[in-house]
Amino acid sequence: MPTSDRISTMKQVREYKPKEGRKLFSASHEEIIDGLTTDVYFVKTKEILHGMGLQDTVVTAEVFPREEGILAGVEEVIALFEGMDLEVWSLREGDAFKPKDTVMRIIGKYSDFGIYETALLGILASSSAWATASRRIRDAAGDKTFISFGARHLHPAVAPVMERAAVIGGADGASCILAAKLLGREPKGTCPHAAFLVAGDTVSVALKYDELMPSEEARIILIDTFKDEAEEALNVAMALGDKLKGVRLDTPGERGGVTTGLVREVRARLDQAGYKHVQIFVSGGLNPDRVRLLSEAGADSFGVGSYISGAKPIDMTMDLKEVGGRPIAKRGRIPGKIENPALVRFI
Repeated sequence: MPTSDRISTMKQVREYKPKEGRKLFSASHEEIIDGLTTDVYFVKTKEILHGMGLQDTVVTAEVFPREEGILAGVEEVIALFEGMDLEVWSLREGDAFKPKDTVMRIIGKYSDFGIYETALLGILASSSAWATASRRIRDAAGDKTFISFGARHLHPAVAPVMERAAVIGGADGASCILAAKLLGREPKGTCPHAAFLVAGDTVSVALKYDELMPSEEARIILIDTFKDEAEEALNVAMALGDKLKGVRLDTPGERGGVTTGLVREVRARLDQAGYKHVQIFVSGGLNPDRVRLLSEAGADSFGVGSYISGAKPIDMTMDLKEVGGRPIAKRGRIPGKIENPALVRFI
């Protein structure tokens, strides 16, 4: 989008009218790049600096977090700066940071990039929160597989962003089709209760799944819809035999959820019947503590949704640290750059 299309004055703000008939309220890529999602006071700042003849003043801005976490969202921020004469340093996506660490440094004309402060802080705050929650699940799961199932908990416009961040944080895959495709991967997922409820029987759905699904799709069957989970696990195992990779436990909270005792029983009954190759995939209200306990009980892989998607954004702040090459800061902050040797130049 040409730079001339970006919001620069309050007159443009006043005159702007969203297109009539839009079906969704989420911002498009073009609207974000044009500065329409910024806080209006950054437009006022740009216009004031231009009126004072200070539009070409070169500044150094630094972004820092209020708490520790895992950085994500860098690629989107860099995309905002496309075509600008800037120098940008940042931690890499997936890097860990501590409170007050400099995670990004931008050097250039403030009038060029200042309008994007709202967007870049929002991108980093949300993406880093999702990546951080995902890393905590990864630490709990160890080398066992876990998939991000959180798309249903967010507005669809940002669901792919969340699942991408989850993979950066440590997830082995994502259920959201667009998120997986943007990562160069195939989406991962089994089959919902709806299929079994409509069909009225677990085994018949399992057999049809095996018949219709591509060979590269793992045969993992949900077993908690109608009958006792241990009984249904054996029914499905007998029906699919060696082709069955795993059974999925997603027992609702109304029946106590997936417990360590249930995992141990299903594992024992499968082993005793000669189905040691069948893995146990667990989903439903998981968090790091539950993942750790269920893993110890015998669960082999996990689907995690709301713990990741519901992560509270990590508060990010952008401060000007130099103006015209001179160290400066508002009261309470230390003037001048705060060095971080882990920063890498992106632009």
